Amino acid sequence: MNAELRLIIGGSRSGKSSRAEEIARSWVVDVVYVATCRTENLDAEMTERIRRHREQRSSGWRTIEDRFDLEELAAECAGGVVLLDCLTLWLAHWLESEPVDAVLGRLENGLAALRRHQVRTILVTNEVGCGIVPLGAETRAYRDLVGWANQLAAREADEVEWIVAGIPVTIKGGPRG
Repeated sequence: MNAELRLIIGGSRSGKSSRAEEIARSWVVDVVYVATCRTENLDAEMTERIRRHREQRSSGWRTIEDRFDLEELAAECAGGVVLLDCLTLWLAHWLESEPVDAVLGRLENGLAALRRHQVRTILVTNEVGCGIVPLGAETRAYRDLVGWANQLAAREADEVEWIVAGIPVTIKGGPRG
């Protein structure tokens, strides 16, 4: 199996996770689902969201939670398929303890490791650049990090789909180039 990176990007509740899962099911292989939301110390609503996400996944998929080292995960899943949902929560995890440049370096190294270990990857992320500029410096810094990370992932991706109201629009790769 050759390494491949598919980036699925869209706004909140656009259908990006469902689209990523649809693609993974179409590949008819064992999938490792890397869920990037921490599972501890959450409010009741977020705990319920995680429960619903777990229930909608294919029963044969292996789920990895509370692990954030992409290089380690790439080595562990060598030659397999990984669906990582989502990049924005992964970024938030690292931004709590590292500066922006270090977080982007982690992403770049992680994407390279996925290629090196021949992992076929579906990466889900949120589009955050279509809104207004946030008032708070911390929120602006996070929004900027997500924007830079999305650009990095899109450059590395073989195919990028933008999900709008549940409809996938190919913006890189795919049948139309």
